[in-house]
Amino acid sequence: MQSREVVEAMVADSGIELTSLRVDGGMTANDTLMQLQADILGAEVVRPSNIETTALGAAFAAGIGTGYWSGLEEVRSLQAPDQAWEPEWSAERRDALAAEWDRAVERSLDWA
Repeated sequence: MQSREVVEAMVADSGIELTSLRVDGGMTANDTLMQLQADILGAEVVRPSNIETTALGAAFAAGIGTGYWSGLEEVRSLQAPDQAWEPEWSAERRDALAAEWDRAVERSLDWA
């Protein structure tokens, strides 16, 4: 739900709707979590074949900088998606869950 809040803030600031979210890192190996993210965000979630992309990104930047690769388009062509998840929840279900989350957060304020 925190991911949804971040995405909503980004959309509000930019005016650009999220249609696809590219993910990486260890938690992306969990297919159930990736489906849940797609459902909560109402957007496609795409996992690359190499989920540990921090070092890969540094290598790509160095390769572009030294001229090994011609630019971003060539680097993008090297990144193959492994799997993608489409949202399965209705907008009504997504919004109802978000409203429940907001109520839970509100109730937890000043708890301690």
